[in-house]
Amino acid sequence: MKITTTLAVAAGLAALSACNQSPKENVADNIEANAENSADMIEANGANVADNIEANSQNTADAVREAGDNAADAVRDSADNSTGNSH
Repeated sequence: MKITTTLAVAAGLAALSACNQSPKENVADNIEANAENSADMIEANGANVADNIEANSQNTADAVREAGDNAADAVRDSADNSTGNSH
């Protein structure tokens, strides 16, 4: 959706700017607009990837903490049971 909107806006701007320009200038402007749109998409994709990596690392860290808590609880429960059974 973002790519389509960006390309539509770029095409509209290119059409408007083409009114008083030579064909070569129009081509040059289109090249610049396409390069700018591509650069913007690269930045947006990079930000999305970074957000996903951060979310995944937080989820993994939470899972490790939970597993550690569960293992510690199991040891405590086992110790309590063994002390209670020895009486």
